[in-house]
Amino acid sequence: MKAKKHFLFLFLLCLPSLKLFAADNTADLNQRIKDARDVIRQIMMTPDKAIPNSIARQATCVGVIPSVKKAAFIVGASYGQGVVTCRTSTGWSAPVFIRLAGGSVGFQIGGQATDLVLVAVNDKGFQDLLKSKFKIGADAAASAGPVGRNAAASTDIAMNAELLTYSRSKGLFAGVDLNGAVVSQNTDDTKTLYGGTEDNFQHILHGAVPVPPAAASFVATVGQYFHAAHAGK
Repeated sequence: MKAKKHFLFLFLLCLPSLKLFAADNTADLNQRIKDARDVIRQIMMTPDKAIPNSIARQATCVGVIPSVKKAAFIVGASYGQGVVTCRTSTGWSAPVFIRLAGGSVGFQIGGQATDLVLVAVNDKGFQDLLKSKFKIGADAAASAGPVGRNAAASTDIAMNAELLTYSRSKGLFAGVDLNGAVVSQNTDDTKTLYGGTEDNFQHILHGAVPVPPAAASFVATVGQYFHAAHAGK
Protein backbone atom coordinates (compact mmCIF):
# COMPACT_ATOMS: atom_id res chain seq x y z
CA MET A 1 0.00 0.00 0.00
CA LYS A 2 2.84 2.39 0.83
CA ALA A 3 4.49 1.63 -2.51
CA LYS A 4 1.27 2.42 -4.35
CA LYS A 5 0.84 5.75 -2.59
CA HIS A 6 4.49 6.62 -3.12
CA PHE A 7 4.29 5.95 -6.85
CA LEU A 8 1.06 7.90 -7.28
CA PHE A 9 2.50 10.84 -5.34
CA LEU A 10 5.60 10.93 -7.54
CA PHE A 11 3.53 10.62 -10.73
CA LEU A 12 1.25 13.52 -9.86
CA LEU A 13 4.14 15.61 -8.55
CA CYS A 14 6.02 15.31 -11.82
CA LEU A 15 3.09 16.02 -14.14
CA PRO A 16 3.42 19.80 -14.33
CA SER A 17 7.05 19.59 -15.37
CA LEU A 18 6.74 16.86 -17.99
CA LYS A 19 7.49 18.64 -21.26
CA LEU A 20 6.14 15.78 -23.33
CA PHE A 21 2.62 16.79 -22.23
CA ALA A 22 3.12 20.45 -23.17
CA ALA A 23 2.07 21.76 -26.54
CA ASP A 24 5.07 22.57 -28.70
CA ASN A 25 3.23 24.99 -30.98
CA THR A 26 -0.16 26.28 -32.02
CA ALA A 27 -0.60 23.35 -34.42
CA ASP A 28 -0.70 21.00 -31.43
CA LEU A 29 -3.31 23.18 -29.74
CA ASN A 30 -5.40 23.41 -32.91
CA GLN A 31 -5.36 19.62 -33.16
CA ARG A 32 -6.48 19.28 -29.55
CA ILE A 33 -9.41 21.59 -30.25
CA LYS A 34 -10.28 19.65 -33.40
CA ASP A 35 -10.16 16.36 -31.48
CA ALA A 36 -12.50 17.82 -28.84
CA ARG A 37 -14.92 18.90 -31.57
CA ASP A 38 -14.87 15.41 -33.08
CA VAL A 39 -15.61 13.81 -29.69
CA ILE A 40 -18.71 16.00 -29.25
CA ARG A 41 -19.91 15.31 -32.79
CA GLN A 42 -19.51 11.57 -32.53
CA ILE A 43 -21.21 11.38 -29.17
CA MET A 44 -24.16 13.63 -29.98
CA MET A 45 -24.82 12.04 -33.38
CA THR A 46 -25.79 8.78 -31.65
CA PRO A 47 -29.15 9.65 -30.04
CA ASP A 48 -29.50 6.52 -27.91
CA LYS A 49 -26.09 7.15 -26.32
CA ALA A 50 -25.89 10.94 -26.43
CA ILE A 51 -25.95 13.40 -23.55
CA PRO A 52 -29.68 13.83 -22.75
CA ASN A 53 -31.51 16.96 -23.88
CA SER A 54 -32.52 17.55 -20.28
CA ILE A 55 -28.81 17.85 -19.39
CA ALA A 56 -27.93 19.88 -22.48
CA ARG A 57 -30.62 22.41 -21.55
CA GLN A 58 -28.99 22.93 -18.14
CA ALA A 59 -25.38 22.97 -19.29
CA THR A 60 -23.43 26.04 -18.30
CA CYS A 61 -20.04 24.73 -19.47
CA VAL A 62 -18.80 21.80 -21.52
CA GLY A 63 -15.28 20.40 -21.15
CA VAL A 64 -13.80 17.78 -23.47
CA ILE A 65 -10.57 15.92 -22.74
CA PRO A 66 -9.71 13.73 -25.73
CA SER A 67 -7.53 10.65 -25.34
CA VAL A 68 -6.81 10.61 -21.63
CA LYS A 69 -3.69 8.50 -21.16
CA LYS A 70 -3.34 5.89 -18.45
CA ALA A 71 -0.04 4.78 -16.94
CA ALA A 72 -0.19 1.53 -15.01
CA PHE A 73 2.71 0.57 -12.78
CA ILE A 74 1.75 -0.83 -9.36
CA VAL A 75 -1.08 1.72 -9.23
CA GLY A 76 -3.13 3.33 -11.96
CA ALA A 77 -2.66 6.98 -12.81
CA SER A 78 -4.10 9.03 -15.66
CA TYR A 79 -3.44 12.34 -17.36
CA GLY A 80 -5.15 14.33 -20.10
CA GLN A 81 -5.45 17.75 -21.66
CA GLY A 82 -8.64 19.32 -22.94
CA VAL A 83 -10.69 22.41 -23.66
CA VAL A 84 -13.67 24.12 -22.02
CA THR A 85 -16.30 26.50 -23.34
CA CYS A 86 -19.11 28.09 -21.30
CA ARG A 87 -22.53 29.43 -22.13
CA THR A 88 -22.83 33.22 -22.26
CA SER A 89 -25.69 35.60 -23.02
CA THR A 90 -24.61 35.72 -26.67
CA GLY A 91 -23.68 32.08 -27.26
CA TRP A 92 -20.77 29.86 -26.24
CA SER A 93 -17.49 31.39 -25.17
CA ALA A 94 -14.06 31.12 -26.68
CA PRO A 95 -12.33 28.06 -25.18
CA VAL A 96 -9.62 27.70 -22.56
CA PHE A 97 -7.32 24.76 -21.94
CA ILE A 98 -7.42 22.51 -18.89
CA ARG A 99 -5.49 19.54 -17.52
CA LEU A 100 -6.90 16.53 -15.71
CA ALA A 101 -4.84 14.23 -13.49
CA GLY A 102 -6.06 11.43 -11.28
CA GLY A 103 -5.18 8.19 -9.60
CA SER A 104 -7.16 4.97 -9.71
CA VAL A 105 -10.44 6.48 -10.81
CA GLY A 106 -13.35 5.18 -12.76
CA PHE A 107 -12.28 6.07 -16.28
CA GLN A 108 -9.60 3.38 -16.41
CA ILE A 109 -10.58 0.93 -19.12
CA GLY A 110 -7.75 -1.47 -19.88
CA GLY A 111 -4.62 0.34 -21.02
CA GLN A 112 -6.11 2.41 -23.80
CA ALA A 113 -6.83 6.09 -24.21
CA THR A 114 -10.26 7.29 -23.14
CA ASP A 115 -12.19 10.46 -24.06
CA LEU A 116 -13.74 12.35 -21.16
CA VAL A 117 -16.54 14.91 -21.14
CA LEU A 118 -17.38 17.18 -18.20
CA VAL A 119 -20.71 19.01 -18.19
CA ALA A 120 -21.33 21.76 -15.64
CA VAL A 121 -25.07 21.90 -14.99
CA ASN A 122 -25.40 25.00 -12.83
CA ASP A 123 -23.60 28.20 -11.88
CA LYS A 124 -21.62 26.45 -9.13
CA GLY A 125 -20.19 24.10 -11.73
CA PHE A 126 -19.36 27.13 -13.87
CA GLN A 127 -17.54 28.75 -10.95
CA ASP A 128 -15.58 25.54 -10.32
CA LEU A 129 -14.18 25.72 -13.83
CA LEU A 130 -12.98 29.28 -13.19
CA LYS A 131 -10.74 28.07 -10.36
CA SER A 132 -7.04 27.50 -10.93
CA LYS A 133 -7.46 23.95 -9.61
CA PHE A 134 -10.18 21.79 -8.04
CA LYS A 135 -10.69 18.15 -7.13
CA ILE A 136 -13.76 16.41 -8.50
CA GLY A 137 -15.84 15.00 -5.66
CA ALA A 138 -14.13 17.07 -2.97
CA ASP A 139 -14.27 20.66 -4.25
CA ALA A 140 -16.96 20.02 -6.84
CA ALA A 141 -19.86 17.59 -6.42
CA ALA A 142 -19.96 15.26 -9.41
CA SER A 143 -22.05 12.36 -10.65
CA ALA A 144 -21.75 9.92 -13.52
CA GLY A 145 -24.03 11.40 -16.17
CA PRO A 146 -27.04 9.64 -17.70
CA VAL A 147 -27.05 8.89 -21.44
CA GLY A 148 -29.71 8.76 -24.16
CA ARG A 149 -30.91 11.89 -25.97
CA ASN A 150 -34.43 11.64 -24.60
CA ALA A 151 -33.56 10.22 -21.20
CA ALA A 152 -34.99 12.11 -18.25
CA ALA A 153 -32.27 13.33 -15.91
CA SER A 154 -32.64 12.23 -12.33
CA THR A 155 -33.95 14.91 -9.98
CA ASP A 156 -31.22 13.99 -7.51
CA ILE A 157 -28.55 14.55 -10.16
CA ALA A 158 -29.97 17.93 -11.10
CA MET A 159 -30.21 19.01 -7.48
CA ASN A 160 -26.98 17.61 -6.04
CA ALA A 161 -24.37 17.58 -8.80
CA GLU A 162 -22.37 20.49 -10.14
CA LEU A 163 -20.63 18.40 -12.79
CA LEU A 164 -21.80 15.39 -14.77
CA THR A 165 -18.98 13.21 -16.00
CA TYR A 166 -18.75 10.88 -18.98
CA SER A 167 -16.22 8.63 -20.71
CA ARG A 168 -15.96 7.15 -24.17
CA SER A 169 -13.79 4.15 -24.94
CA LYS A 170 -13.96 1.80 -27.94
CA GLY A 171 -17.03 3.67 -29.09
CA LEU A 172 -18.90 3.11 -25.83
CA PHE A 173 -20.17 6.26 -24.11
CA ALA A 174 -21.35 6.18 -20.50
CA GLY A 175 -21.37 8.07 -17.24
CA VAL A 176 -18.20 7.59 -15.21
CA ASP A 177 -16.99 8.18 -11.67
CA LEU A 178 -14.15 10.73 -11.77
CA ASN A 179 -14.07 11.43 -8.03
CA GLY A 180 -10.53 12.17 -6.95
CA ALA A 181 -9.37 13.49 -10.31
CA VAL A 182 -7.88 16.99 -10.27
CA VAL A 183 -8.75 19.60 -12.91
CA SER A 184 -6.42 22.58 -13.32
CA GLN A 185 -6.05 25.51 -15.66
CA ASN A 186 -3.48 25.24 -18.42
CA THR A 187 -2.50 28.88 -18.57
CA ASP A 188 0.53 28.39 -20.80
CA ASP A 189 -1.41 26.76 -23.62
CA THR A 190 -4.29 29.20 -23.23
CA LYS A 191 -1.88 32.11 -23.54
CA THR A 192 -0.32 30.53 -26.64
CA LEU A 193 -3.72 30.17 -28.32
CA TYR A 194 -4.49 33.84 -27.74
CA GLY A 195 -1.16 35.12 -28.96
CA GLY A 196 0.49 35.64 -25.60
CA THR A 197 -2.19 38.01 -24.27
CA GLU A 198 -2.93 38.10 -20.56
CA ASP A 199 -6.66 37.44 -20.85
CA ASN A 200 -7.59 35.27 -17.88
CA PHE A 201 -9.94 32.34 -17.68
CA GLN A 202 -12.78 34.45 -16.28
CA HIS A 203 -12.69 36.99 -19.11
CA ILE A 204 -12.54 34.29 -21.76
CA LEU A 205 -15.24 32.01 -20.33
CA HIS A 206 -17.57 34.95 -19.69
CA GLY A 207 -17.45 35.77 -23.40
CA ALA A 208 -15.26 38.89 -23.25
CA VAL A 209 -12.76 37.51 -25.78
CA PRO A 210 -13.63 36.71 -29.42
CA VAL A 211 -13.51 33.08 -30.49
CA PRO A 212 -10.22 32.52 -32.36
CA PRO A 213 -10.59 31.09 -35.88
CA ALA A 214 -8.96 27.81 -34.88
CA ALA A 215 -11.66 27.24 -32.25
CA ALA A 216 -14.67 28.38 -34.26
CA SER A 217 -15.67 24.88 -35.38
CA PHE A 218 -15.47 23.47 -31.83
CA VAL A 219 -17.56 26.29 -30.37
CA ALA A 220 -20.07 26.01 -33.22
CA THR A 221 -20.39 22.26 -32.65
CA VAL A 222 -21.08 22.73 -28.93
CA GLY A 223 -23.59 25.46 -29.83
CA GLN A 224 -25.28 23.20 -32.39
CA TYR A 225 -26.10 20.49 -29.87
CA PHE A 226 -26.34 22.34 -26.57
CA HIS A 227 -27.94 25.57 -27.75
CA ALA A 228 -30.60 23.68 -29.70
CA ALA A 229 -31.49 21.71 -26.61
CA HIS A 230 -31.45 24.88 -24.52
CA ALA A 231 -33.91 26.43 -26.95
CA GLY A 232 -36.20 23.43 -26.55
CA LYS A 233 -35.72 22.15 -30.09
